[in-house]
Amino acid sequence: MKINYLLLMGTILGLFASIPSHLRAEQVVKIDGSSTVYPITEAVAEEFQKATGTKVTVGMSGTGGGFKKFARGETDVQDASRPIQEEEVKAAKEGGIEYLELPIAYDALTVVVNAKNDWMETIKVSELKKIWEPEAQGKITKWSQIRPEWPDKEIKLYGAGSDSGTFDYFTEAINGRSKASRGDYTASEDDNVLVQGVEGDRYALGYMGFSYYAAHKKRLKALGIEWDAKGKSTVKPSEETVLAGTYNPLSRPLFIYVNVKSLEKPEVKKFVEFYLAQVETLAKEVKYIPLPGDAYGKVKARFEKREKGTAFLHQSDLAVPIGEILNRAPVP
Repeated sequence: MKINYLLLMGTILGLFASIPSHLRAEQVVKIDGSSTVYPITEAVAEEFQKATGTKVTVGMSGTGGGFKKFARGETDVQDASRPIQEEEVKAAKEGGIEYLELPIAYDALTVVVNAKNDWMETIKVSELKKIWEPEAQGKITKWSQIRPEWPDKEIKLYGAGSDSGTFDYFTEAINGRSKASRGDYTASEDDNVLVQGVEGDRYALGYMGFSYYAAHKKRLKALGIEWDAKGKSTVKPSEETVLAGTYNPLSRPLFIYVNVKSLEKPEVKKFVEFYLAQVETLAKEVKYIPLPGDAYGKVKARFEKREKGTAFLHQSDLAVPIGEILNRAPVP
């Protein structure tokens, strides 16, 4: 029996054309980036999937690792625990990627020790620098080297990996230069790994996003951050201290970045709209600190107007109120 392949192919193509376009391929919203922002985005994704049936994939390769994928056009949305950096702006331009920068919540980067640590409640910024600066590698190894009255025991350090926005932010805030850090510590872009490490060692110290501490606070202890300048009080991370602007230098805004071209896909546009409508409520549920109400209004307006680019030009901007930064015109 002879088969007329041209006729068969025409029939197949005709059947394919009769299928509604939205059913021809699975609709997927692709997200990657910060492990710190992951709990918020995962919560939004779960609710969006329940409401619409649209598949949403959420990875956590770290802010830096995520931006590499974003600049190659591999993802629709990028989670970030710091603003986009100049080299990432350049990479996006080279990849033909235009983006929207949307702040979605605050985080209090939290310095933690094991719950059985009974010799400290606070730590100075200068002491954190003494522990974490590059020059400390192989030299500052015991608690007694920080304060003589502390144990003559080895400090086991846990911190963010080099692809993490938490790493970039912490090193900038404490050591004065992004990515300047000792390298002899247990590093991970996954905050759960850091939680487990500090939980398991009485002599451990680490830093992580506030929500990861909050979920394990029975087994971890958050340290108050003590300024070295006179007249400055010790401050612990909380919603009140972050919004009051007193938990410095370790409070920070969190972001999603959206590929403008991806918004041509209805499922991505609907997801971002859903995200901005739900994030204030869901951020609280996963132990993050919502932005002030008026800031969310400005973020939604930025999305609706498709204002491309970044309004965060320098790391020093992180000490500026979010509402003031959102009044700026973004720089493409």
